[in-house]
Amino acid sequence: MESTQKMLKKGTAYCLAQSFDITALAKVLSGSNLIRIIKNTILIEDDCAWSVIFAYGAVVHWNVDVDKQTELDALLLEHAKNPHPTPEKEHFTFTLFCPSTRIYEDSVEIESDDPVTIFSLSHGMAQSIKLASFETYAILTINNTRYIPKSLAETGSIKLNSRNIAKIRGQLFLTKSDIFLNYDLLDTPDFFWEYPEYESFYIIIAKYLEIAQRTEILSKKLETIQELFDMLADEQKHRHSLMLEWIVIGLIAFEASMAIAEKFVH
Repeated sequence: MESTQKMLKKGTAYCLAQSFDITALAKVLSGSNLIRIIKNTILIEDDCAWSVIFAYGAVVHWNVDVDKQTELDALLLEHAKNPHPTPEKEHFTFTLFCPSTRIYEDSVEIESDDPVTIFSLSHGMAQSIKLASFETYAILTINNTRYIPKSLAETGSIKLNSRNIAKIRGQLFLTKSDIFLNYDLLDTPDFFWEYPEYESFYIIIAKYLEIAQRTEILSKKLETIQELFDMLADEQKHRHSLMLEWIVIGLIAFEASMAIAEKFVH
């Protein structure tokens, strides 16, 4: 039995959406699955297979066959807010009943089949895939607006009308605010404040997947987005000031022409 358990097993982490309705999912899943709800997170257990569903739109499957994964992921999307058109995903392998819990040659070695240990490791996996989603979102936004500073450097102005500038500012703001509002997801989960004996498992995954370093790099990307946002704000202010100047000039010219016309009439 133990040699069977030590066989290499497959796992997958997905970021499917901005968030899941955990309360609604718990009601649906409780009828046909053995589930636990821990800190607004659902742990599903099924004969040495586990799925861990996080409220922030991520799910980690351990030894779950493809058909069951597909079925569960479809259910998750029914209770999701802002599903991602192209979900982020990462594949991994793992082995149970190893001498210690560690990551060796890109595979997770786990000392037991304790569901709470699996749950603890899943936190790091889920944070990594959520971080990947943020990274993709930030890079896409930067790439889509790369022409703006280039245009400003080459011509001294941004060749966009006020409406398009406002739309891009809105897009930049949404990207930045969405990531900032969820930034605390990348901190050590609250679960480990109550169960510190399991935190070492989370740290193993978090260090290996370089969550702290990637978070710092993401901060730099957000600074770039903020600079673009400020640049567009300055351009809008400049255009508004220029428009006001022309209005004032027009009014002065109109007043002068009226004064001249009045003299000719008299």
